[in-house]
Parts: sequence; structure tokens; C-alpha cells
Amino acid sequence: MTRYHPLLVALHWILALMILFSLVIGGSGLERLPNSDPAKVDALARHMIFGSIILILMILRLITRVLSQKPVHVSNGSALLDHIGTWVHWLFYVLVFGVCVSGIGISVATGLPDIVFFGSEAPLPESFWDYPARTAHYVLTTALLALIAVHVTAALYHQLVIQNGLISRMWFGKRTD
Repeated sequence: MTRYHPLLVALHWILALMILFSLVIGGSGLERLPNSDPAKVDALARHMIFGSIILILMILRLITRVLSQKPVHVSNGSALLDHIGTWVHWLFYVLVFGVCVSGIGISVATGLPDIVFFGSEAPLPESFWDYPARTAHYVLTTALLALIAVHVTAALYHQLVIQNGLISRMWFGKRTD
């Protein structure tokens, strides 16, 4: 087998785009809006819904990964780097699930579901940074961004330097040769 399951491929690219979009919008868009701005509630609602969709798709992706056949691991010539590469992929799951859970933690701790979805007139907190889940969310998203940079760099190294066609494994096409 030379390629991953088509559902795994589709989820990989859909989630990659959704996670990057959510990181950019969450990091720049939400931070810039003061909590006193009424538009912040709508922005938070979109971010929460988007994050919930990411969580659901990540669960589906994990189930698909565990249950489907995978191509043989491609070596880069270093046993240590091969081992690190395997752990990096699992670390993605840990970080994305951690970001989602910490986001839920912020939401619950601050009463956001009542404000965002049920029209409560309660104001947003003066600062989300007063909640430990916000700090966790920040640390996890920062680590996730760093891991994405490492992942993209490693994929390009495989594709352009080693030239082992690694990226084609995570693309659509016939699964066997």
C-alpha cells in the first residue's frame, strides 16, 4: 500500500486548513477585539463552532487512523528522526485535542455558552487571561503552530531533498501498486 485511506487524506487536508484558519482568526482576530465590543460575541460564537467541528473531525480522523491500513513507514535515513517523526504525528493529536479541551474550558469557566448561544445579557469577562484555561489554550496553540512548522519543513525535506515522494502518500489516488 502506497497511500493512506482516502477519508484520512481528506480529513488531513480539511483539518489542516481549518486548524490554520482557526489559529489565525483566534490569534489575531479575537485578540484585537475588546471584550466590551458587541462584535466579540459573534466572533467567539464562530470560533467556538469552528473549534467544535475541528474536535468532531479529529475524533473521526483518529478512529479512521486506528482502524485503517497504513502505508509502510518511510525512513529518512536516521532511526532517531524516524522515531521522532512517529511521535510528532501523535503529538498533533494531543495538541489539537488539548487546544479544543482548553477552549471548552474557557467557554465553561466564563459562561460563554449562555452568552453566545442563549442570549444571556451577562457581559463577557473583563479579561479571558484571568482563567487558567486561557493560558493553557495559548501555550497549546503556540506549541501547535511550532509543530506545524516542523511538520511542513519535514514534509518538504522528504519531498525536495530526499525525493522519496512522501507527500503523494497523503494525497488522493490508487492505494496499492
